[in-house]
Amino acid sequence: MKRVIVDYKKLTPEILSLLVEKYPDGYDDKHIIVFKNAKNETIEAVEVNTEDTIYLVKVSSSLVNSMANFDLEDYSESNYNEPISELPEKNLEEDEA
Repeated sequence: MKRVIVDYKKLTPEILSLLVEKYPDGYDDKHIIVFKNAKNETIEAVEVNTEDTIYLVKVSSSLVNSMANFDLEDYSESNYNEPISELPEKNLEEDEA
């Protein structure tokens, strides 16, 4: 099984969906894994798994906000594996109409 470290900027709707499913009420200190990367930097991350990959998603305030506001229906299947930071912003005005 491979292990992948994912920064918020590379987070896909697929991985975010798995995080929200695993941590529906958010994560806390007991869920955070602390380790040193290859550059000897301290990394804090939460873990989420697929059948073949363990994702370690770096903890940040952006991650917390994304999890709180996530709705899979905001994404089409064609961009499900694209980093969220590269997808167009959701237009809130359309939702209110």
